[in-house]
Amino acid sequence: MTALTLSTSSAATLRADAIVVGVAKGTKGPVAAPGSEAVDQAFDGKLATVLETLGASGAEGEVTKLPSPAGLKAPVVLAVGLGSVPDKDETYGAETLRRAAGSAARALSGVKKAAFALPVEATVDVEAIAEGALLGAYAFTAYQGGGKKAKKGEGPKQPLAEVALLGAKPRDKAHKAAADRAIALAEEVNRARDLVNTPPNDLNPESFAAVATAAGKENGIKVQVLDEKALAKGGYGGILGVGQGSENPPRLVKLAYTHPDAVKTLALVGKGITYDSGGISLKPAGHNETMKCDMAGAAAVFAAVVTAARLGLRVNVTGWLALAENMPSGSATRPGDVLHMYSGKTVEVLNTDAEGRLVLADALTRASEEAPDAIVDVATLTGAMVLALGNRTFGIMANDDAFRTSLHEIAEEAGEASWPMPLPSDLRKGMDSPTADLANMGERMGGGLVAGLFLKEFVGEGITWAHLDIAGPAFHEGAPYGYTPKGGTGSSIRTLVKLAERFAA
Repeated sequence: MTALTLSTSSAATLRADAIVVGVAKGTKGPVAAPGSEAVDQAFDGKLATVLETLGASGAEGEVTKLPSPAGLKAPVVLAVGLGSVPDKDETYGAETLRRAAGSAARALSGVKKAAFALPVEATVDVEAIAEGALLGAYAFTAYQGGGKKAKKGEGPKQPLAEVALLGAKPRDKAHKAAADRAIALAEEVNRARDLVNTPPNDLNPESFAAVATAAGKENGIKVQVLDEKALAKGGYGGILGVGQGSENPPRLVKLAYTHPDAVKTLALVGKGITYDSGGISLKPAGHNETMKCDMAGAAAVFAAVVTAARLGLRVNVTGWLALAENMPSGSATRPGDVLHMYSGKTVEVLNTDAEGRLVLADALTRASEEAPDAIVDVATLTGAMVLALGNRTFGIMANDDAFRTSLHEIAEEAGEASWPMPLPSDLRKGMDSPTADLANMGERMGGGLVAGLFLKEFVGEGITWAHLDIAGPAFHEGAPYGYTPKGGTGSSIRTLVKLAERFAA
């Protein structure tokens, strides 16, 4: 993990391999942003002119490297675009700084130490820059470079090793707290990214449960793991039904972080399909290759609980990881089978590729038994949500409009794109079954909303509940941007942590 230090040193005197400054898009060309004064002075006040000569405009995410002039200890200056110059009396937004720091950190992979001289005008800026830099410096290299047989100097370029955040005061309690929060959050987001990126031959329900158990011991979190025998004894027909076609049996993992002064309890439920072949309803060619990411919801819940523990939040947070591998075999659930769910309801399985809602249903019922103040489930649940909202935005559904609105606002504040979605009651009829209490499929149009309505059936009476469908943003297949890498992104974790902080307050 990239190290982070706070420093009041001048950008001109700090020894580093590179200095990062911000450049904005002005009406007449690029403009050097606050924080870059010492670097601009080293360029005789002509930093913006030099950048414009090199083709820089200050557009958001744009990165320009140039050699340092005399007067700077660092040999390289990296200017990162911040977008338009803020209006009078306004400052650069947290997400703008977060993305800029991420872009810079990515561009400096292989560098040992970089000094970030981006605009720090409030404590929130310290946290945003630190978070962006630590998230942007992420790289998943565990399976590259020949492993133990690699020779010295071989293998992938390592991420930026150390970030010195200039303008942030190490003795300022608020600045230090902001940095500590950024470190804890980024480390857990990056651990979740590692889990999502891990090949399915190395991450199955049992090994995922082992990771959660180890993290629980490290962070004072009580962990309970139900194996296939305990699941059968408890009547968890949804989780068992999805996992019965695999040689790797399913698990239900409970992580419980408690605080002695907590007055509220938040339950988080995550879909953890460690590999999704579609089961007997096999996915078509071209749709299997990234299905190691179908446990991103469980990874998000795991990371959020651990982060809450590391931050010592005054709230009880319980995470439920519904883990299974969905495979086709002679023992797999067939279309037409009826599952006896943990709630006591029966479900006719019309499509075995609509499996996430089945494992979540059992976990939602179990979470409801503890009567939390709210339940939020997170899942890469439907391709329909990707069609509706694209690859960067997750959908929010809820049984309480105010809670749905609040979650949307929290996500925006955390820097995660989301959108409130309805749960139209007329779509419920499509899940009527002549054989069972309901079917796991309904109308094709509005499929993401149908899935939400299915989950709602398994939430305890009177409990506030929301569902986050992160199918779009959980796994990024395109080129990296900002602090978002290729592969697992850690989607929704920052939203869940901020929600837990709201509960704590």
